[in-house]
Amino acid sequence: MAALLKLPVGIEDFREIRRLGFYYIDKTKLIEQLLDNWGKVNLFTRPRRFGKTLNMSMLRYFFEIGADSTLFEGLNISQRKDLVEEYLGKFPVIFLTLKGVEGETFAKAKAKLVKLVALEAERFHFLKDSDRLTENEKARYGALVQMSSGKYLMDDETLEAALQTLSELLFHYYGQKTIILIDEYDVPLDKAYQNGYYQEMLSLLRALFGDALKTNQFLQFAVLTGCLRVSKESIFTGLNNFKVLSITDVRFDEQFGFTEEEVSKLLKTYHLEGHLPEIKEWYDGYHFGAADIYCPWDVINHVDLLCKNPTAMPQCYWINTSGNILVKNFITRANKTTQDEIERLVAGEPIEKNVRLELTYDEIDNSIENIWSVLFTTGYLTQAGITDQGAYKLVIPNKEVKEVYKVQIQEWFDKKVRANTEQLTFLWKSVEEGNVSSIEQYLNRTLSNSISVFDTKAPEKEKESSYHTFLVGLLIGNTNWVVRSNVEAGEGFADIIIKPENPDAGIVFELKYSKDISGLDKACAKAIEQIKSRRYYEYLRNDGRHDITLYGIAFYKKRCKVVVEKRKEEW
Repeated sequence: MAALLKLPVGIEDFREIRRLGFYYIDKTKLIEQLLDNWGKVNLFTRPRRFGKTLNMSMLRYFFEIGADSTLFEGLNISQRKDLVEEYLGKFPVIFLTLKGVEGETFAKAKAKLVKLVALEAERFHFLKDSDRLTENEKARYGALVQMSSGKYLMDDETLEAALQTLSELLFHYYGQKTIILIDEYDVPLDKAYQNGYYQEMLSLLRALFGDALKTNQFLQFAVLTGCLRVSKESIFTGLNNFKVLSITDVRFDEQFGFTEEEVSKLLKTYHLEGHLPEIKEWYDGYHFGAADIYCPWDVINHVDLLCKNPTAMPQCYWINTSGNILVKNFITRANKTTQDEIERLVAGEPIEKNVRLELTYDEIDNSIENIWSVLFTTGYLTQAGITDQGAYKLVIPNKEVKEVYKVQIQEWFDKKVRANTEQLTFLWKSVEEGNVSSIEQYLNRTLSNSISVFDTKAPEKEKESSYHTFLVGLLIGNTNWVVRSNVEAGEGFADIIIKPENPDAGIVFELKYSKDISGLDKACAKAIEQIKSRRYYEYLRNDGRHDITLYGIAFYKKRCKVVVEKRKEEW
């Protein structure tokens, strides 16, 4: 039996994947579609980790002079003999990925951009001594790569004109116009916005892109990728032949991310067909144009794990490659209406919003409504249709992304609750005293004022687990208590057991979820009976604690009921 191909986890270089025998899902139709649907400057906006860099690398290795045609043997593009003959290996290519252009200050970020541009220019070192260039042109090239004390010395004027200059020099050398590929063009703007030098970076990129894309007679065509479609007026002013291909565009909709057919074929190759339902639940759900798309980063990582451990459960891969600051800020700023909308999303319901596909970074915080648009374009939300009025029906794409919201909601809740120490201290005192009405009042008020993470479509045990997390979060702040969760006790596992400061006292909590509000009393009684029948209190009695309080708590949505009993000696 032939050995299976290695999976390209984290590999974004097309040539490396093809030469070293990694599994490759063929996206070379992107080349065909680019050439058949001509655009002078093409911008693709997709969420992070959806194959943008790999696709840009693929474009470079196809078009660049000196291309290795064997890299494309057997792929879709090889069937277009006309395009292969006319375009394969026929153009100089400038390729920059800006994902590393960041820093706490503008000076640090700019230095990284200077180095990036200079290193790309150094790839064409033959220009330095070429007799096809004039002495003045050689000097201009020298200014792009000049160094002193290990640092590149490119001044502002040279940097802003760098891509236009390099494309001109390459044209004079090859007699052929240049293709410019700029990957993750908006990362420097994102980092600049977060660190307070947005206007400086915006001015720099506007000049850099303007010279290269707008007034450049030596440009064959350009492709840019990014997460956000930054307003054309802010950075691409004057570009008339500018084609934006966002996640709502049906053109190229299958070229970034994996289709279900591609995922099914991948799983079949590695004999993992039975895992399609779980992969679909966790990593599918994105809708680009008319296509249903899986996150490729997730799929590749999970299939790689399954190859080593076929019983491995799905994990969060995509969300762990970022700080998820967008969702965190969104939840922190949410007003009462927005909190309700977030709850509906977590419950699997769509919400209708008018989405702006084009924003400047400094507009994002002007209104919380703008953040819906950013969450949509960056993959934290997707669309499940459009209303007759043109609003998008936004939903959380899949189970993995839902976990982002749940984690950030829980962090927000913990911070908000801890901030009100007076009320929290009163709750702890009420728990020790068995004051049911005060406990109910606090819990009901807290539930009412919080963003719920309780998925209405989840199984009952999963809902109980969510309320369990909610209650534990309230109780563990008391530094005078030992709070244990899911403790092996008696003849089972108690939900929560507390050892108060008083060495004679102990507290046992059992939680239940009611399917309707009328069933809260019955659920509480069931919880108390479970504590007694399974003798959870023995855990505390074995520690010498005999003054034991039993709590049965039942929840329904944002309402709860509390019942208390004191342990009797005859139990």
